[in-house]
Amino acid sequence: MPNAKAFAASSATSPLALSNIPRREPTDRDVEIDILYCGVCHSDLHQVRNEWSAVPTTYPCVPGHEIVGRVTKTGSAVTKHRVGDVVGVGCLVDSDQKCPSCAANREQFCPHATFTYNSPDKHGTAPVTYGGYSTSIVVNEHFTLKVPTNLNLAGVAPLLCRHHHLLAHPWLGRCEG
Repeated sequence: MPNAKAFAASSATSPLALSNIPRREPTDRDVEIDILYCGVCHSDLHQVRNEWSAVPTTYPCVPGHEIVGRVTKTGSAVTKHRVGDVVGVGCLVDSDQKCPSCAANREQFCPHATFTYNSPDKHGTAPVTYGGYSTSIVVNEHFTLKVPTNLNLAGVAPLLCRHHHLLAHPWLGRCEG
């Protein structure tokens, strides 16, 4: 199991500090991504500080859901990306892709949705998923977007938050992006 460098909070009052986290090998539908940029969102700060009682934080917490990076490895059944592609990742990294919510493109309501960080890690690599304040991440290809390389990649990362908030807050309406 490979490790990645990351900035993690060890408690609600600690600063983010450099640490090493485990990252899993890609399964057949996953892409491994070398993270180039990750935006900073207020929700990252609230989660690190354990300010959302509905979603208690598990420590260590590695936040970051506005990720842009380069694909470094693909699973055997990946069709959407190739090694070298630049991709973006928002607030989800996996779901069951079988339930009615997933069939309706509302994966955020999937009972088995896996969020980018602080979500139970169904692969058992760690107690919870770790986000983009790290050097790499492994994501199901369905939850990646191809990013044109002619864009300012540092500026693309925060754009993934719009997608996150429209999906995470259903009262804002259907995501048209």
